[in-house]
Amino acid sequence: MSKIPVEVKDKSSKKKTGGPAGTEAMVPIFVMGKRYEVPASLTIQKALEYAGYQLVRGCGCRGGICGACGTVYRFPGSYRIEVGLACQTVVEPDMYITQIPFFPANKAVYDIEKLEPTGSTVAALYPEIFKCVGCGTCTRSCPMDIDVMEYISRAIRGDVAGAAELSFDCVMCGLCSARCPAEEAQYNIGILCRRLYGRHIAPRAKHVNKVVDLIEKGKFQKGLEKLKRMKMAELKKIYNEREIEPDMAEEYWEPEDKTFIIVE
Repeated sequence: MSKIPVEVKDKSSKKKTGGPAGTEAMVPIFVMGKRYEVPASLTIQKALEYAGYQLVRGCGCRGGICGACGTVYRFPGSYRIEVGLACQTVVEPDMYITQIPFFPANKAVYDIEKLEPTGSTVAALYPEIFKCVGCGTCTRSCPMDIDVMEYISRAIRGDVAGAAELSFDCVMCGLCSARCPAEEAQYNIGILCRRLYGRHIAPRAKHVNKVVDLIEKGKFQKGLEKLKRMKMAELKKIYNEREIEPDMAEEYWEPEDKTFIIVE
């Protein structure tokens, strides 16, 4: 139990009545070597909870964003090690499951202020990048469908901006490293490129300085003082009635109430 990265409390001895899927077909899975019957439509994460485990770590956002629920699994008779996020991957019969919410890959220590945004910088901090054999296993392992091999290739060529852009959606789950035959830490290389791009290459955001200047001049002080004098019920009313940007809003959507939109 102590060797499993996810901390759980086993409550499987308690009798379960019914289930979230009613009469749905059940499939067998194996968690830490123990067999459980779970509904076939559940994700690995929900199946663990259905089986009686209380997830303490390795659960995170539960929506495929945080990358905390990296999972390794195999099937009987198969030589392949499969990987996925527990919150996204649906159970299959006879899965042997182990969660890896943290993958112990090489992580360079550096001061981003002192680095130059070049391929030489990436190579100096992660020299194993040149061990890449171009097999594409990292790309096939990625739960976010990122072309990991391509952004590593761009980093090798010194295209830090390109690597930063292609790796932007990385959730740092480490599943690419778990499968890499060259033992690279792709996700750490990706975040290095994004940090280099953000600090040294990306154009400075002029509007941020403008807003900071307005804050220092007290532009919003009157509104803040008004909010601070309000009772909790009033604040809740304002919050609940606030105008929210629609899910499918146009790129330049603006609220009807433009009181706090900076136009200066």
